[in-house]
Amino acid sequence: MAETTASTDLQRRPARIAFCITELDPGGAERALVELVTRLDRGRFSPVVYCLGPRPASNPTSLADRLEAAGVAVHCFSARRLRQLPWLASRLVEQMRKDRPTLVQTFLFHANVIGAWAARRAGVPRVVTGIRVAERRSKWHLWFARWTDRYVDRHVCVSSSVRDFSRDVVRLPAEKLLVIPNAVDIARYASVGPADRKLLGTAPDSKLIACIGRLDHQKGLDWLLEVMLEVERREPNCELLLVGDGPERESLERQARRLGLARVHFLGFRRDVPEILTASDLVVLPSRWEGMPNVVLEAMAAGRAVVATDVEGVRELFAPDGLEQVVSPGDAQRFAEQMVRFLGDETLRHSLGAANQARVREHFSFASTVSAYERFYDELLGRV
Repeated sequence: MAETTASTDLQRRPARIAFCITELDPGGAERALVELVTRLDRGRFSPVVYCLGPRPASNPTSLADRLEAAGVAVHCFSARRLRQLPWLASRLVEQMRKDRPTLVQTFLFHANVIGAWAARRAGVPRVVTGIRVAERRSKWHLWFARWTDRYVDRHVCVSSSVRDFSRDVVRLPAEKLLVIPNAVDIARYASVGPADRKLLGTAPDSKLIACIGRLDHQKGLDWLLEVMLEVERREPNCELLLVGDGPERESLERQARRLGLARVHFLGFRRDVPEILTASDLVVLPSRWEGMPNVVLEAMAAGRAVVATDVEGVRELFAPDGLEQVVSPGDAQRFAEQMVRFLGDETLRHSLGAANQARVREHFSFASTVSAYERFYDELLGRV
């Protein structure tokens, strides 16, 4: 009888879950983690967050500040270099032994590898990784993902495409792979007004094309600039907004100058992305690979039409009658044609935008995604 009572008390007690992520600078995966952690049912789950990198500076959009304001403890380990790996792993094990989580959920590659190893070393009963992209940049990522699998109970993939990639290319066990899609704060993107065009540096009557994301080879911005030559020729009253920063910024700026693209604006990191989306007539995603791109979800929540490459997770976002917004990767001619077509047809843009917004409201809300995580955690911990 005493054992039964103790077991019942353990079932009722909120489960301690440690979330481990590479960094907390604003980005798609980082925001997804914060939304999940802050929305979990505190009667069932008690979260703590580990950030492998430095703590971001406090400001109105600080993710660490937002977590702490929600009553979630945040531990940042300030790791920056590979040579710190042994020290970082030791510190992480020490913190896990102190916090005694019953489950560790990791996000992003470095946290997946280090966090899963440390969790097992610390004696954590259940370990889950989060696979958020079909990584095609380097083979050593794939090798480490396979090596990490020995420490992991389940891998949560953000899309069916990422699950298939993880099974077929990475060669992770199919029975360990689970799909829980990304989500978007629909109200945030559906209710804001447009950004001030004067502050964006654009003409008052031009058609705005937004491309939002890290300025990196993965995002395909180099070939988007080539596409813009054709788009500007056929739709001269348009301007391209590149929102974000990254390692390719200087080379992309040189490319834009070389091509004579005078109406391309490099806006850098911005905190007013919802307002920029609302001000835009069209949103584009020219990526070479993805997982399930948050920026497409955000554009859909803002009621915008989209032209996106058919990379991982994209096709799953649109309803069947919205697939005209999806173009084969590298098909520059078709990409340009769809951009010109949508820019030239306001009725079509509005129709697609309204359908996109209805689609995310029905299928990609945070309420449904958080509920899916909660059910999964309860099942994995034997609480159902």
